[in-house]
This record gives sequence, C-alpha cells and structure tokens, in this order.
Amino acid sequence: MYTPDLLTMTDGTPVTSSAQWEARRGELLNILAREQYGTFLPPSTASARVMAPPMPACAGHAMQETLEVRFDTPAGEFAFPLRFLYPADGQAHPLFLLLNFRPLIPDIYCPAEEILDNGFALAVVCYTDITADDGDWGSGLCGHYPRKHPDIDPGKLVFWAYAASRALDVLTLRPEVDARNIAVIGHSRLGKAALLCGAQDARVRFTCANDAGCGGDALEQTKHPGAEDYAAMARSFPYWFCGNRSRYIDHPEERPYDQHFLLGAIAPRFAAVSSASLDRWADPYSQQLCCAAASPAWKLHGLRGFVGTESGGQSPTAGRVRGGFARAACADALVRRAACRRMGTARCRVDCTALRGLPWNGHCLQREIHGCSRF
Repeated sequence: MYTPDLLTMTDGTPVTSSAQWEARRGELLNILAREQYGTFLPPSTASARVMAPPMPACAGHAMQETLEVRFDTPAGEFAFPLRFLYPADGQAHPLFLLLNFRPLIPDIYCPAEEILDNGFALAVVCYTDITADDGDWGSGLCGHYPRKHPDIDPGKLVFWAYAASRALDVLTLRPEVDARNIAVIGHSRLGKAALLCGAQDARVRFTCANDAGCGGDALEQTKHPGAEDYAAMARSFPYWFCGNRSRYIDHPEERPYDQHFLLGAIAPRFAAVSSASLDRWADPYSQQLCCAAASPAWKLHGLRGFVGTESGGQSPTAGRVRGGFARAACADALVRRAACRRMGTARCRVDCTALRGLPWNGHCLQREIHGCSRF
C-alpha cells in the first residue's frame, strides 16, 4: 500500500520542524481542494440579526435564540438560520457547533439540555438550510456560485463547511461564548464537513467527526469488504466533491493524496474521530490506519498523535491526552476521560445506543453525553 507522505513538501523537502508546518499545511489544503473537494470559497465576514429573541429554555437554566447569519457572495447576500443555546448565568462558555441533519433543538441526536447543564453553549446549523443534499446546483448557497469549471468547482461539502465558518464569525463575538474553546462536530457526511471546516478554520480548537468514513477520515487504499469506497460514493453522492475526484475511481493508487492529509491539516489543534465498531460502511479499520498516518503531524509539534480509548475502542483522539472537550466513542466503548486539558472542561462519558432498525451495520447510532463537569 502506498500512502503519500504527510511530511514531505511537493518539491521533496522533508518537513522536520513545526516552523515548516504551515507551509506544508497550505500544500495539503491546496491538494485536497484541487483533487477532491473543489475550490475553497473566499473569506467573507458574516453578520447577524435576531430572528427569534432570547427565550428561557431547559427549565429556565438556559436561553435559546435564533439568529440569521448573513454574508456577501458574488451573487448578492445569502442568509441562513442559526439556533443558539447558552447557560443563563452571564458567563462565557465553551461552544459546540453542530452541523446537523435537522433544525430541531433538542433533537434525538443532540441532548441539548445535558450539554447546557454541564456548562457548554450549543449552536446548530441545519445543512439543508445551506444547500440541498442532492445534485441541484441552483439551490441555496450553491446558487450564488455558478459552476464554470466542474472539475474544480466546489462540491457540497465545501458549502456546508463554509457555512460553519460563517456561523463562527457571529458566535465568536457573542459574550456567552468562550471564543478560545470552540468545537465543530458532525456525523457521516456532516462529519466530513466538520473535518473540512476544522482543517481550514484555525478558530476551531477541537474537531470531532463520527462515521465520516470514505472521503472523510478513512484511508481509501485499505478498504474492507462492505466499506463505502470511491466507486460507491461516485455513484451515489458525486455532488459532495469536485469532478477531479472521479479520475481516481478505477485507479485510487494514483491519487497524490489520501485522507490523512485532511486529518493532518487540523494539527496542531485537537481532533477526535469515531465510528461504530461494526459499521463496515464507515470502515473503522481504515479510519484507524488514517489516524496512524496523520499522527506525525501532531508529533512534529511535540504532541501525541491519535490515541484510542482505554478500553481499546476505535475512537482515536489527537493532541494532548488529558483535559479538554471530550473523546468521541464507538459503539462498544465508552469515553473514559476527556481530551485537551487546556480547554478547561472535564470528564465526559458517551453512551451509544442503537436505534431501531440500525441501518448500515451501525452507521446511525444515538449518542448521548453524560457526566460532563468542570475540574
């Protein structure tokens, strides 16, 4: 198996120090944009207006409001709703920004009250408020960026990740948010978008993806039987990516990159990836290999690379092992301790309970956060 070297510049120069890393990180993002995700959108600072004024939530322990995030595009202004909850104590709190499939708060996949009760703020972006999850390039934000060069025009993952960054433009200015401690999280295709956001946006201190799999956090050249691969994704979801990605369907070994480039581009900030151990579709085996291949990016900065849970579960976390937001969990392992001490949060355990039907051998799992507290 050939895996492109994470720590070698395109001109062959070895990357041996953290001082060289930003240049290499820029190369990684350029390669990913050109070959897989499409051209990244130019920066645009967003503003907000209140759509629904603050109202008590969580039995009065929190406040909830809906904001309209607005920013300029080549085709005029675009806006989308942002649901925002925060503890009603007048203090700044670490923030979870969730890219979600639904606009609901609370939601079966997002235990908002428990998150708020344990000292976190929570914001939710519903991905269909940004653009439809299909091949309609005229919908939502996509319609503001006419497709002129399909080989490199951005796929829909780029638009969802971009919306998360525009939400951060607004959230980092809020007094209820500790702007130094922000996590972006997502599941499945939105796990891919969360990783893409975390790789590009340095304001994201902690990136957490669950079941991101193919095109996210799983190596493409180590696929197990039953795992989603290049060909399957090209048939079902070609619009997530740029056209250039299809060049490697029959010859993935010719790609000048693999998914450890995406994970590595997050370093030296913090990251956690997870999947259900029986989720063949997401391919936890290839996810672990991807984590191993990405770990040198953190070790270059004197940090530990990805590490699994104490129980041996497949839920690797990169950065400092102690302190911080929280490790994610796979279906048969609980989070034992938090990650990233400097983030000022403490212990978190995640219980994973299968939903009825359990499609895709565990790809859809209910995850509930329990026991978060502060040191």
